[in-house]
Amino acid sequence: MKTDSIFYRLFQEFPSIFFKLLGNPSEEASLYQFSSIEIKQTAFRIDGVFLPKQEAFEEGIQQGIEQGKLKAVRPMLTAGLTVEYIAQALDLSIEEVRQAAQ
Repeated sequence: MKTDSIFYRLFQEFPSIFFKLLGNPSEEASLYQFSSIEIKQTAFRIDGVFLPKQEAFEEGIQQGIEQGKLKAVRPMLTAGLTVEYIAQALDLSIEEVRQAAQ
């Protein structure tokens, strides 16, 4: 397995450069971990890839769960459930339920 050593070393040492090249804030680099991975097939190799760090991944999952709860509020209200019941069932505050209903 041979990597493109110039770019690998560059991105390994200065990951923010990759994000600057894409026009994204260089601070985004702190959310990723750069490494070399190999995908088993007939040895298809990716010399360098930015993968989300575990904390960023878990935060994204949590945000998705919260969005899903808020999206469920309107159909639950339409089904005749009370604001109080929805808040309890979805583990939201009454205010969050009212805001999601608007």
